Amino acid sequence: MSSARLYNAELLGLATSLAAYPLDESQLQRGTARSPTCGSVVEVGLSLDQRDAISGLGVKAQACAVGQAAAAIFAAQAEGKSEPEVDVSLGAIKAWLAGGPLPGWPGLSAIAAAREYPARHGAILLPWRAALVAFVARG
Repeated sequence: MSSARLYNAELLGLATSLAAYPLDESQLQRGTARSPTCGSVVEVGLSLDQRDAISGLGVKAQACAVGQAAAAIFAAQAEGKSEPEVDVSLGAIKAWLAGGPLPGWPGLSAIAAAREYPARHGAILLPWRAALVAFVARG
């Protein structure tokens, strides 16, 4: 497997776009997830609306380009999502990584080549896992 296929311009562009989602002190719900495989870490801060859906978010990623790109893909589509929607999406992504169909979360096709690299699977899941931790943090 060629890493050039994995680290293409689209993936690298997504990784750098994460700067558009800075963590903010107003994002009171915080969650962090770490990949035991590669050590990547993603922290997500959420603001929730009256329906407990995401109304704003910030992301801090200390991750490989794949993890950063996954975080940017999550951030670009997370607004308006509820905890159950994020949880269902996480399950669909896990199933995809295990060989199932590509989930409906917009943008995932940009990192589709990463499915062939099991060491990157943990990094892909981090933003969804961190967001679920943040939802629980709302107390």
